[in-house]
Amino acid sequence: MENLYDYKRFAILYVDDEEKSLKYFARAFEDQFRILTAANAQAGLKLLQEHGEEIGLLMTDQRMPGEKGVWLLERARQQYPRVIRILATAYADMDAAIAAVNSGAIYKYVTKPWEPPQLEQTLKRGLEFFMVQRERDQLLREKMSVLHNMMIADRIVSLGLLAAGLSHHIRNALVAVKTFLDLAPAKMAEEKMDLNGLRNPDFWKEYYQNVQTQIERINNLLKDLWTASEKPAFEFSDQVQVGEIVASTIEGLKPAFAAKNIQIQNDIPESLPSLKVDKPKFRRLFDLLLRDELAALPAGSRVTLSARPTNAAGQKPGVAIQVSDNGPGMPKEALRLVFDPFVVRTDTPMEYGIHLMACYFIVHHHGGKIDARSENGRGTTFTIRLPADPNLAPTTHSDTEFFRKVLLNDALWEKLISSE
Repeated sequence: MENLYDYKRFAILYVDDEEKSLKYFARAFEDQFRILTAANAQAGLKLLQEHGEEIGLLMTDQRMPGEKGVWLLERARQQYPRVIRILATAYADMDAAIAAVNSGAIYKYVTKPWEPPQLEQTLKRGLEFFMVQRERDQLLREKMSVLHNMMIADRIVSLGLLAAGLSHHIRNALVAVKTFLDLAPAKMAEEKMDLNGLRNPDFWKEYYQNVQTQIERINNLLKDLWTASEKPAFEFSDQVQVGEIVASTIEGLKPAFAAKNIQIQNDIPESLPSLKVDKPKFRRLFDLLLRDELAALPAGSRVTLSARPTNAAGQKPGVAIQVSDNGPGMPKEALRLVFDPFVVRTDTPMEYGIHLMACYFIVHHHGGKIDARSENGRGTTFTIRLPADPNLAPTTHSDTEFFRKVLLNDALWEKLISSE
């Protein structure tokens, strides 16, 4: 039967302090496998770091001068988790082997002295397992690439809807101007004004104010469309304190919140680490988010901002910011689509859903994540996680997060399961 696996495609690294054992291992298996050897754990780790992409299996003796075999296996698990790890040990070291198995540090252990035919089968099964894992990972990467392209296409469709919606808003805005112009002759007749009366500033005051309001609204719509749909060059050259940015944003929106009797509380501590950001876009993030709260919340509501550092073990340095309200909240279906265009948190027809979509992109381009949590009648909480330096942060979400978003997108999931 033809062999389905090329056992020399990836190397086997064998580590042992006994020179005879290294020579015997190489001589016994060099015809079937590609062999690398090292005389101690430190040298083995160095070889692993130099040839990590070429090594499929690591086998090491336990008892060696200096660092023991389990030390090397643990380092290998941390740095190259896909490499198959085997511990060679005498019966006297069985406790160490059992501990290594229980901790997940090894794939298998073999006892010394080992029998070449039996060990050959163990090495083959280990390399086969390694190659199957690589093939699976490659297929997943290819499928994820397809899914990612589908999500981008899905977003482009959303932006097409957004453009259509903006066209609708612009037409409505211009209708107000046209209506005023249509009414002007009637007003002139009513007030018996001649052409000279048109030069009266009092007559045009209302007209001018209406035109300026509509032009400003159109400009704001187009600016937000640009923010959401484009990926402009972000320059992460500004070192800022989150609390200062939030405080200045709140200050600018105070009249609007006061007019609606909405209390806003800034609990962001001054001790937070500074962030490297694109300052204009970073400031726009909080402006958009607070404007969305302003539009969505009923009079008498409360908004609270808080933050904490995220530099615990296993986390990249940064901050987590929460914006919480005590408003009516959102149903589950609306929450799932909250960062899509025209998913609004209010029944007011004049509002539009571009704010949160723009927030999503600004956070994403800063190497962070934003999510929302809400229940009907229990308010909504937005959580923004940002790295201290976007230049050092990964530019994409983790595979787990990516698949979670895909599986929650019913339309995209239907495309996935129907695609060949």
